[in-house]
Amino acid sequence: MRRSTYFHTLLGAAALSIVAATAQAQDIKLGFNGDLSASPSALSGQAATLGLQAAIEDINAAGGVLGRKLTLVVRDDLSQPPKSIQNMSELIDSEKVVAVFGPTNSGNALAWKHIPTQKKIPVIGTVGSATAITYPVKAGAENYMFRVSMVDREQVAGLMAYVKKNPTTKNVGYLAETTGYGQGGLKDIQELGDLQGIKPACNEKFGVNDTDMTSQLNKCKAAGVDTIVVWAQGTPLGQLMRSMEKINYFPTTLMSWAADNQSFYEAAGKSLAERPIFMRTVTEDRSPAQQKLYDRLAAKMTSPSSFGFAAHSYDAVTLLAAAMKQANSTDGVKVREALENLQGTHDGIMKTYTNPFSPTVREALTSKDYRWTHWKDGKLVAYSDDVIKSLSDADFKM
Repeated sequence: MRRSTYFHTLLGAAALSIVAATAQAQDIKLGFNGDLSASPSALSGQAATLGLQAAIEDINAAGGVLGRKLTLVVRDDLSQPPKSIQNMSELIDSEKVVAVFGPTNSGNALAWKHIPTQKKIPVIGTVGSATAITYPVKAGAENYMFRVSMVDREQVAGLMAYVKKNPTTKNVGYLAETTGYGQGGLKDIQELGDLQGIKPACNEKFGVNDTDMTSQLNKCKAAGVDTIVVWAQGTPLGQLMRSMEKINYFPTTLMSWAADNQSFYEAAGKSLAERPIFMRTVTEDRSPAQQKLYDRLAAKMTSPSSFGFAAHSYDAVTLLAAAMKQANSTDGVKVREALENLQGTHDGIMKTYTNPFSPTVREALTSKDYRWTHWKDGKLVAYSDDVIKSLSDADFKM
């Protein structure tokens, strides 16, 4: 089957699985709500569904959960907040899912996170990384949002530590796209920059569909900026690198982890894509467990660089299954409480998890699980230099 048609087939198969699940009321329905086709992040959503399905297959082969099989109901939100909100309501109210994974785009999660809180349905994010996604909707409120993925603020802490520790950095610039993802990341950059005593010499924005950022870059260049920190999705990050080439301006560039997306590499081209550094959770130097899952999914992945999202998603399902078993229930309140106090250790694709969550901790992966990365010869490989080697825990200010 060609990969270009795989995800159309996936959606069709998901529709058939819904009918089958209706006939088998004992099945436990899980939902995915994210972009599979519309934005630069769609490749991430596609990889996430592959990881979810792989974990479900393995759990079902081992007997399922509470004697019942797991099934996945997939919804493409087209990267549109109204559609994502509609999907969330349908998954919970009509499909009766007991938990939801997603979304792909951070702004969509921020638009609907009140819904699972009201309905008391756990959500485990595996792609979207905006810091505020897993915050309670208000102080003291029950929180049904969890995450097994990168977190913007944790990434930003690493990038700003690098900026502060780099002896060649004199003037710093901030650039971000105007989406919820970009502006959420910019907020973290500004706040953690303040903690580090960093004052930007330029602070510019651009649209997610912009192809020419030379105006913004020229302002930074005129301000003497030698280091920039950028927060955006893959394609606009690539266009930013193209814009740097147009004016022959190449400051030290630290980017959001969206630079790991194939869309960035394709937009920037090989030589320009190799210039920035960033953080992510998986590189080509995979663990045995990661390599095993990668080999299993590689033929179906549209973009091998998105494998990390498949790994996050696989682990998210296994942690959810463990919580349902511990709670001896699929009730949302009981599952949330079990996730907050998960007993024992759980071997995952990313790592072995011990107490990954608590009533106040919602992030199963932290900066200690991240790796400095860059593109080299079309692959995502580990990156290191004297600045990174000099960093200590004390340098990461949150």
